[in-house]
Amino acid sequence: MKKLILSSKSLVLCDGSACSKVRDFGGFVHRTLASCPFGTSAAPALFSDSESGGNDCYASGVIQDKDLLRKSYGGPGTGLHVLDLIDRGSLEADRILYNTLLKRCTQMGKLREGRIVHAHILNSQFKDDLVMGNTILNMYAKCGGLKDARTLFDEMPVKDMVTWTALITGYSQNDQPEDALVLFPQMLRHGLEPNQFTLSSLLKASGGRPTDKYGRQLHAYCLKYGFVSNVYVGSSLVDMYARCGHMVEAQSIFDDIVSKNEVSWNALIAGHARKGEGEHAFRLFWKMQREDFKPTHFTYSSILAACASTGSLEQGKWVHAHMIKSGGRLVAFAGNTLLYMYAKSGSIEDAKKVFDRLLKQDLVSWNSILTGYAQHGLAKETLQQFEEMLRIGIEPNDITFLCVLTACSHAGLLDEGQYYLELMKKYKVEPQVSHYVTIVDLLGRAGLLDRAERFIKEMPIEPTAAVWGALLGACRMHKNMELGAYAAERVFELDPHDSGPHILLYNIYASAGRWDDAAKVRKMMKDSGVKKEPACSWVEIENAVHMFVANDDAHPQREEIHRMWENIQSKIKKIGYIPDTSHVLLFVDQQERELKLQYHSEKLALAFSLLNTPPGSSIRIKKNIRVCGDCHSAIKYVSKVVGREIILRDTNRFHHFRDGSCSCGDYW
Repeated sequence: MKKLILSSKSLVLCDGSACSKVRDFGGFVHRTLASCPFGTSAAPALFSDSESGGNDCYASGVIQDKDLLRKSYGGPGTGLHVLDLIDRGSLEADRILYNTLLKRCTQMGKLREGRIVHAHILNSQFKDDLVMGNTILNMYAKCGGLKDARTLFDEMPVKDMVTWTALITGYSQNDQPEDALVLFPQMLRHGLEPNQFTLSSLLKASGGRPTDKYGRQLHAYCLKYGFVSNVYVGSSLVDMYARCGHMVEAQSIFDDIVSKNEVSWNALIAGHARKGEGEHAFRLFWKMQREDFKPTHFTYSSILAACASTGSLEQGKWVHAHMIKSGGRLVAFAGNTLLYMYAKSGSIEDAKKVFDRLLKQDLVSWNSILTGYAQHGLAKETLQQFEEMLRIGIEPNDITFLCVLTACSHAGLLDEGQYYLELMKKYKVEPQVSHYVTIVDLLGRAGLLDRAERFIKEMPIEPTAAVWGALLGACRMHKNMELGAYAAERVFELDPHDSGPHILLYNIYASAGRWDDAAKVRKMMKDSGVKKEPACSWVEIENAVHMFVANDDAHPQREEIHRMWENIQSKIKKIGYIPDTSHVLLFVDQQERELKLQYHSEKLALAFSLLNTPPGSSIRIKKNIRVCGDCHSAIKYVSKVVGREIILRDTNRFHHFRDGSCSCGDYW
């Protein structure tokens, strides 16, 4: 007698003598083929070469787990071979088989196959089965088919807590927080009380909202029903408050969790990392390990993100080494953040090495390396990588195109920029404000100010302060006072509290000698309470960060730093450096202007680095605003005099200075 067996690993065709052995390993008999009109000798034809295309696993009477979702063979069918076997009466459809198929669809993210299984169930005895319905709903939610999930939810005659939780979790995990949160009061009106998983998903959804209103309401509910000390709910509360930037509340909840797990630690560490509190994140990272919790990929990702935000390359390398030592692999989440950290910290070479060694290069990986190339001014490499990405079939998104357009802007590639903006239509990517800002920047840097203004007026969306700000920056660069004043007025209307546009307009007037107008801008800032962000530069040496401001006299090595810069300045003047006093926008004489230039923060940071790093090593400097033109010129000469690479990161890009030249080609 031949029987079909569904074991934990495969569907097996065997005779009666073997079935007991298979059953001993957890197999289940689905249908006895004794009544098959073809007899036992015909049973192997169920998996014959003609149906399987010669597939050995089918021909031998075994459907491996990997073959459960194999497509139908020849002629009309359900779309899945296993379901075709059911329709032919060769296999019995029971709960275990359907659950196995749905679980496989969920694990592999096979939405199309999941829909086929669902359609088959609708014609079975399990059509209105609540447990089966919940399993299908969970499959749709996990596979991203939220419209299918909602349709099924609305059609289900009976719903329980699992039903509501599955849909809430689906919305929460697929960045639809409003849809998740609106279900909660509806669920309560149906007389159902949430469990720990429902509340965890709702808190995740509330963490994605711009306000903490919903999160605090859920917190009150958790307190009322005693869920706060629960590790799942407590960890979600920590994450919610951390995402809202309320780290005091997050720490308080964390301290109250009785039995913490890795998720609890990760939520708190990630919160500090997002706020740029790298030192605090690192302290928690070390404390976590002292309390015998092992870092996960999410832990490493958060710590590496903290390193990236400050450009702390040495600390980032230490975390990378720690990850390798603990057996961590370059999987997507941590691997992509490691790539981003190296690129953001000035080592694009290491970023490329990480990219090449990733176990899987997904869209985030490609976007990360494209961002790195664009920020480092490597336009040619950016475009080559983008074309390679398209060649291997990875679909670009809005971030991908922003990287490409940024690279074009930094290199002055006008035609290429226009081409890639048009290419977005082919891939059905709708341009966002950031894309339009980049095109205005591209045109403005090239000196095509009238064309940039015309582009803004012809935009299909209303221009924002960022769009007009890009034009204002270009007007400052090309000293177009009239258009700059017009652009500044538009910015002030849309975002009156941003100090950047005020400073740009002041600089435009000051450069033209319009001191009265410049004074009016300063008065406007004072009257409206707008304050200029102080310019500062910092360097990381031996895991310590040293920060400098212009004319800094607070550093313990201030005298040595000043002497070093004076010495360096005398050397670079001998080979052609001339201080560009046009960058001193104050009503003072020439000598005073030169003195003002002498101790800009990036020059002090450079002098300090020369004093405290080995000869020949690279120097990495970070600055919180755009590097000034005179400092850019001076550092080019310094790189030649000292024979060292100097990497400067400002708000716009990286500048790599080598042997008297800069990677930007003086186009910045």
